[in-house]
Amino acid sequence: MFYELSTMTLPFGTAAQAAANVQAFATAPDARGELLACWFTDIGTLNQMIVLRGFDDLATLRAERARTQLSASPFGCGEIFQSLEQHSYQGFPWMKPVRPSAESGIRGPVYEIRTYGIKPGGVQATIDLWEQAVPAREEISPCVVAMVALDGPLRFTNIWAYPTVDARGKARADAVAKGIWPPKGGPAHLTTAMTSTIALPTAVSPLQ
Repeated sequence: MFYELSTMTLPFGTAAQAAANVQAFATAPDARGELLACWFTDIGTLNQMIVLRGFDDLATLRAERARTQLSASPFGCGEIFQSLEQHSYQGFPWMKPVRPSAESGIRGPVYEIRTYGIKPGGVQATIDLWEQAVPAREEISPCVVAMVALDGPLRFTNIWAYPTVDARGKARADAVAKGIWPPKGGPAHLTTAMTSTIALPTAVSPLQ
């Protein structure tokens, strides 16, 4: 699966309207791909809406990217957002495709979006080490997706679902205490460029 992670910076008080516009844009008759999540940031860089869309192949992702970029109002929010960034990703090949909560059973409502820089030559090692470690880690909390960036700096993004912020802290502490996380040898392939954002689903988000 291929994914697009788009981030819009919004003025105060516009999140509800922006979310409705995102849903309309992503489900329009000429839209390609599938709207999977529409979050609003709660911890990290604030006043941002993060949109996750999924695609069966890279050609479809590129076609939808072109539709968005050529639109007079990308995501229906051209008159609202202050800035827009779009980044392309490919899911780790062994991971199940991201599905809405109604199908997958994965629910937050607290989602952590983490991005790590990868050292040159470290992509395949990271994919392999995560494949070994994620099953045990998912017994504590579900991993929504892990995906390698196809543009910009060499990096990967992983998204996790938790019922509360406190549960997120406990899950991470338990995983470290049990020795199942981080993946053994994994940090050696990463740079110190790391970011983390906590976001909550908007009303239109298929991942709730």
